Amino acid sequence: MASADDRSNAAFEAQALPHLETLYRVARRLTRSDHEAEDLVQETYFKALRAFASYEARAFGIRPWLLKILNNTFLNRQARERSAPRTADQQVLDQRPDEASPPPELDYERLDGEVKEALDALSPEFRMVLLLWATDELSYQEIAKILEVPIGTVMSRLHRARQQVIGRLGEYARENRIQRGPTRR
Repeated sequence: MASADDRSNAAFEAQALPHLETLYRVARRLTRSDHEAEDLVQETYFKALRAFASYEARAFGIRPWLLKILNNTFLNRQARERSAPRTADQQVLDQRPDEASPPPELDYERLDGEVKEALDALSPEFRMVLLLWATDELSYQEIAKILEVPIGTVMSRLHRARQQVIGRLGEYARENRIQRGPTRR
């Protein structure tokens, strides 16, 4: 006979594991590293499993709850990293720039470098809202629930994120137009 823990674990797996790819995709975009994304998702699922007994099913399902845990874990890691002393690995210091190659990823890595730089320049709060809205197609209400902020804050952050990205890309376009000179008709 299965114990209560076994039933709880089975219920968690049935509800949470179908969202593994989504969580990894968001984590990869936030961390810009396959390895860090894997660690972030693993820590997210570990925390979610431990807290699953307190999870209450909502209209949007378990995905917003998992994304909220992922977001909080990411922000906590960033805060820890900012306050931690930094060391440099000698192998990285010795590596020539032409030897470094970013890990391949489907859609995100195909974006133009300037677009990626514009997205990377956003603060984590703005980047998370933009990614959840644009790539995971979540509603304002779902994003607000995940981030635990009012819908107006989601709308404001999304607006500011879009304006910042547009501003950075506009600067890039003006610089390239100046360097290339006027276009001929």
